[in-house]
Amino acid sequence: MRRLLPEPIVGLELERMELPAGASMSGIPHTPGTREYLTCERGEIELSESGRVWKLGPGDVVVFRGDQPHGYRNSGGAAAIAYSVITLAPPAG
Repeated sequence: MRRLLPEPIVGLELERMELPAGASMSGIPHTPGTREYLTCERGEIELSESGRVWKLGPGDVVVFRGDQPHGYRNSGGAAAIAYSVITLAPPAG
């Protein structure tokens, strides 16, 4: 996982993830109301969130609740590359 922005932007994160074949990674739930956008550039990525599973291939994009437990898995036989855009909701209060 690598952050792509050279400086912080309030409420926004942009990350590049590279997962070897068969690798998986847990995502950390963000503040309530956060949305996350995941796009696959290369390979195959499975995204799981709240009991749902999306299978992404090159060019696919999915938006999901980033405030829920979620995880990523490379379900293919080669390295996968994906990009995540996280729009953070401000903390309550």
